[in-house]
Amino acid sequence: MTSNQSAAEIELDGLTDFLATEGHTLVLGGPGSGKTTGALIKANREILQGGWNSSQQVLFLSFARSTVARVAEAAAEIIEKKARSRIELTTYHSFAWRLIRSHGYLLQSEPAIRLFPPHDAAAHLAEATRDMSGDEAMQEKENESQRLLVEEGLLIFDYFAELAAELLEKSNRIRRIVSRRFPLIFLDEFQDTNKDEYRLIRCLARDSTMIALADPEQRIYEFRGADPKRIGEFIKEFNPKSFDFAERNHRSGGTDILKFANDLLTGANTDNNYKDVQVVYYPTRRAEEQHLRMKAAVIKAKNRAKKNNENWSVGVLVPTKKMMLAVSDILLAEQRYDSRRFYSINHEVGVDAEGPALAGVAIGRLMECNEETFEQATRILLKDLCGHIVGRKGGRPASQAESKLIDGLQSFLEEGRVRGAKRQRIVNDCSRIAKQVAKTEFKGDPYADWIRVRDIIEEAESDEVQSIARDAKYLKFLRKGAQLRLRLAGLWKANGSYQGATEAIQNAFVQEHFVSKSQEPRGVNVMTIHKSKGKEFDEVVIYEGLYSDRIVRQSDDENVIAQARLSLRVAVSRARQKVTILTSQQNSCDLL
Repeated sequence: MTSNQSAAEIELDGLTDFLATEGHTLVLGGPGSGKTTGALIKANREILQGGWNSSQQVLFLSFARSTVARVAEAAAEIIEKKARSRIELTTYHSFAWRLIRSHGYLLQSEPAIRLFPPHDAAAHLAEATRDMSGDEAMQEKENESQRLLVEEGLLIFDYFAELAAELLEKSNRIRRIVSRRFPLIFLDEFQDTNKDEYRLIRCLARDSTMIALADPEQRIYEFRGADPKRIGEFIKEFNPKSFDFAERNHRSGGTDILKFANDLLTGANTDNNYKDVQVVYYPTRRAEEQHLRMKAAVIKAKNRAKKNNENWSVGVLVPTKKMMLAVSDILLAEQRYDSRRFYSINHEVGVDAEGPALAGVAIGRLMECNEETFEQATRILLKDLCGHIVGRKGGRPASQAESKLIDGLQSFLEEGRVRGAKRQRIVNDCSRIAKQVAKTEFKGDPYADWIRVRDIIEEAESDEVQSIARDAKYLKFLRKGAQLRLRLAGLWKANGSYQGATEAIQNAFVQEHFVSKSQEPRGVNVMTIHKSKGKEFDEVVIYEGLYSDRIVRQSDDENVIAQARLSLRVAVSRARQKVTILTSQQNSCDLL
């Protein structure tokens, strides 16, 4: 919806038939086509028409908290005030967890099902599949996840939908209760549902009306089970009334951004010129000089966006997490190049939570130690370090060197002997850190005390230990600083110490996964292309590397190229006004 276009005007803009239809419905459309706006208008109508009891609500399910936040902003404008309490906006994961938390005892009473915190689960599964790859690693992850649930009651985040679907398949009564509560359910990003999420949908569709909102060309999550056949399955099984909003564009209307994005799918973009999409071919330079081309493009995008919008936003989108952090470092630093000064650019970073969360927990445990327990704290820090080394990689396997290091540290914990100068340095670092923290006289100022512990870790000689301090700095990008400060302040006020800090920090990160409200992007935001899905920016800068960190990773693999086309289309279509793509002059992107 454009800023000068009212909900009523959009309603008349080709939505009449959709708003009047009853029963299961499929709405197809690209980025900014008005699928979400139409869904909210329809939800508003259904609620206000009456016929529902006071406990019934419309349910809107999406994948990302950022998408839910964007929908919430739109709902505040479209849903009438008296109807707003009757619509629930949440993620598939949060919805599934709520079912499990309330009724999971019907599936397993002993041991009771409880959540395995995602950062701890990442470290545990990475350790369980160490030295494995491919199908072997996937099967072991599956086996270990099942063992954890059956023997310890620990449920992995990725298995919420599977368990929730099983619950509704086995209990008609609970299924009917849920459908009675939510007679109308909107399924955002339907093309990205995996088999278990679709099982959950099929159960609810027996008594609830399903409205699936989908864009087949935004299917970039095949790695997590999204299936190109999903939309066809929905049509075959439910025979929905179908609507196609493909020609509508309320996000970047008046520009040729969406045309370029759609042309990417067929390769037609290589034969056309585009006014609002600029491709910049940077020459090969040293890494920092190359990155400064990107920084210059970001500065230009920022200046243009600020002129047009008080609440301006620029998305800097890159192919990999490694490049995301490199770009962040360049934007944050000040540089001089060719007699030009590049100032620091404040920005947000779409970091994954695993590394910062594991680092935060390690700091929390240290804040609980004292001079009587520092030896135990040394051993705990070594265990936390092992978990951090593998867990911070977000499911990627540990390298051979990392595996050897972990084996050596675990051998020390079991036998008390350490071999090799590097391992000895790490053990010495952990012992010194625990001893120094134990002697530190905390002041009761959570921020200052936290920084003091982080600084002590940062003084370590070994890079592996220093990485805990580095990852802890990214907590600010997860918007955790204020929340952690508040929790630690409560502990100090109650106990005069930080006893309980570990549990408080664990809980803060667990809750992070279930909070639907997330701030709409403002200012400069750096993230991977995958993380940008569901977001919008005034301008987008897309940046790929010379040899690594490429948009197309393997130019000889047709499947990889097809997925890269979909990914780049998603990145381009995040923009409302202009797109700048930076690729190497020497080794330019295959899609350009």
